[in-house]
This record gives sequence, C-alpha cells and structure tokens, in this order.
Amino acid sequence: MNQYRPLIGISVGDPAGIGPEITAKALSLPEIYDLCRPLVVAEAVMMKEAVKFSGLDLRIHTIFSPAEGLYQLGTLDVLDMRNIGTKTIKHKVISADCGRASFEYVKKVIELALAKEIDATVTGPINKEAINLAGFHYSGHTEIYADLTQTKDYAMMLVHEQFRVIHVSTHVSLREACDRVKKDRVYRVIMLGYDAGKRLGVKNPKIAVAGLNPHAGESGMFGREEIEEIRPAIKQAQKEGLNVEGPIPPDTVFSKMQGGQYDLVVVMYHDQGHIPTKLIGFQYDDRTKTWGSMSGVNITCGLPIIRVSVDHGTAFGKAGEGRANPESMIQAIKLATQLALNR
Repeated sequence: MNQYRPLIGISVGDPAGIGPEITAKALSLPEIYDLCRPLVVAEAVMMKEAVKFSGLDLRIHTIFSPAEGLYQLGTLDVLDMRNIGTKTIKHKVISADCGRASFEYVKKVIELALAKEIDATVTGPINKEAINLAGFHYSGHTEIYADLTQTKDYAMMLVHEQFRVIHVSTHVSLREACDRVKKDRVYRVIMLGYDAGKRLGVKNPKIAVAGLNPHAGESGMFGREEIEEIRPAIKQAQKEGLNVEGPIPPDTVFSKMQGGQYDLVVVMYHDQGHIPTKLIGFQYDDRTKTWGSMSGVNITCGLPIIRVSVDHGTAFGKAGEGRANPESMIQAIKLATQLALNR
C-alpha cells in the first residue's frame, strides 16, 4: 500500500447505546483498513462484549497509546480508558456513569488530535441527558469540541453523498435561533462552508443560502431578516469572489441542491438542515421495525482538528442486540480519512 493511512481516533459514544457495536462492525471491514488506521477509544472489556453479541470474529488488542497499535484487519486496537466495567453498563438505560465515560472518550480523542498523535477524530453517538447527569453541561458533541479546543468560530455541517448543509445555529430554541440570524454570523458560516466544500473535493463550491422565513420573507411581508441580515452577508461573500446565491425559499432550495444546482446550502437553524438530510439518508420500514439505511455524517467546521460524527443517536431501543446499522459510522471514518489526506 503506497498511500499514507491516516490514524483515526474513534470515541465510541455512550456505552449503553449502539456506539460500541457499530464501531466494531465498521472495523470488521477490509475497506476501512485499506484507507486508514483506526484507533478505538473505549473500554477493552466493553468492546470485547460488543464483538461477541455482534457475532464478529475480531481480536481485542488493549493499548495505552496510539504508538502501540497494530492497525491490522481482524484486530481492534482499543485504547483502554478503564472508566466503566461491563457490570455497570445496562444497555438501553441512561446513566451518569455512562455519560461520564462517553465524555472521557471524547475528551481523550480531542487531546490526542491536539497533540498530533492522531490525524482525525470520529465520534459515536452520545446521550446529552447522560453527560449532563455526569456533570458535563453541554448540549452536544459540537459544543464539547468547541470548548475543549477553545474555538469560537465554528459550525455544524451534515453530509449525505452530494447533499451538504451547514448551520447558522444548532442546539438552541427556535426562538433563539431566529435571534441568531445576524449578518456577521451568516457571512462566517458561508465562509466556513466554502472552505469545507473545497476540502471535500469541490473546487469552487456553488453555495445557496436559505431564507429564514416562508418564501424567504416575500420582500419583507413575512419578516425582514432576509433583507437586513441574510442578503448583506451574501453580498459581502460575493464581493470576495464566492459563488453564492440567495436568500432562497427553504421549501425549494434543497430540491435544487439535490438536482445539482448547488453543492451546499447554508441553513438558518437545526431542523431546517437536519430534516431534509435525514429524509433522504434515513429509511425506516415499519413492517420490519428496522432502519434499512442510516446514511449521512456530521462535520464540525472551523476547528483546529478534524471531527466527523455519525448522524444519528444512541438508539437505546436496539442497543446490545447486535442489530444496529453501522452505515453512518463507516461513512464517518471514510470522510475523516479524506479530510485528513486533504489537510
């Protein structure tokens, strides 16, 4: 193999959820080891249990630093945090113990990336209630990364194949999200999206900016945010040579991107971006009560390190049963590898 294989640190998420299982399943695939060197940050005994109930033929290699890893197919290199035992883990149950452990996994991969001991980080799903019960008061992974890397200017991007959205705000109330639609913030998110698009292989990203209000405000009839905040931000980016248009009504902009008119949409709040992305990436079958597809990943833009995450939650309902879909984890590892190679 001639190409450099980046070292990817994977924090598995909440031990009571599906994170350990989807990590083990993803790392049972030859294609992952062709691309990168995956390092699991978790508990060795926990990963051994996940391998067992998932019916996988994998050996656990316990290590305490990235340099000790073998990074060979058939072996899970686990940086053993020794935070929680299998007797303490109760699948499907929210607990402070699991919240503390999941936070420690995230903290560790961030430290390793900042110290340049790994090339990128991938995060499994955490439970926000659990980490808050443990005393870590964050609304999600994005905020943890921003705090621990001392980053003030950041944004969340969701990616499903060629469908990409980046958010002006995320984990706040809808009322507060409207108040956060300001020219400077919209402009910065456009710029962060442009930079991320280029790193994802798009030479000159075509960017659409969604409106906040129905019909993008209808010339001020339904709100003035488009006139007073969003349009001035777009004009500023256009002056700098970016290929950006808008504000475009939110009920048509995503269809236009899916049809190839745009490479990226700047959205104004959490659900404006998450709903269309998950609509095309997630496929639920009520007859079988299963998710046939859980595709799509989450990138935090603006950090000094690379962070890519699965785009779904802990799925406590199926945790510990060996039936979780690893699709999003596989995509996250592959995308983190691409970003590491394009730094």
